[in-house]
Amino acid sequence: MPAVHELPDLADAVLDVVDRVPEGKVVTYGDIGRVVGAGPRQVGAVMSEYGALVTWWRVLRADGRPPQGHEDEALAHYRAEETPLKGTFLDRVDLARARFDLG
Repeated sequence: MPAVHELPDLADAVLDVVDRVPEGKVVTYGDIGRVVGAGPRQVGAVMSEYGALVTWWRVLRADGRPPQGHEDEALAHYRAEETPLKGTFLDRVDLARARFDLG
C-alpha cells in the first residue's frame, strides 16, 4: 500500500469522505461520488484498491447491501456499531435510518 500522501487525488478525496462517516452510519458509493465529482463505479474502484485504509464497511450499495465478497465481515461491523439493519435476515442496512448526510 502506498503512503497516504502518495495516493492519487481521487483516492485521497474518496478516503477523506469515508473518514467523515461516524460509527453506526453509512454512505453509498453514489453519495461519495456526488461529493468528489466521480461516478459510483469510480468510487468502487478506489474502495477496492484502497478501502482497507479506512472504515470500508461504511460504504455500501444504494440498496443497502454490504460490499460484495465482504458481507459477513461488514455485517459484524454493523452489528458492533449498532447500525440499523433491515430485511428478513437483517442482512441490509436501513438507509433511511443509517445514511449519513455528507452535506
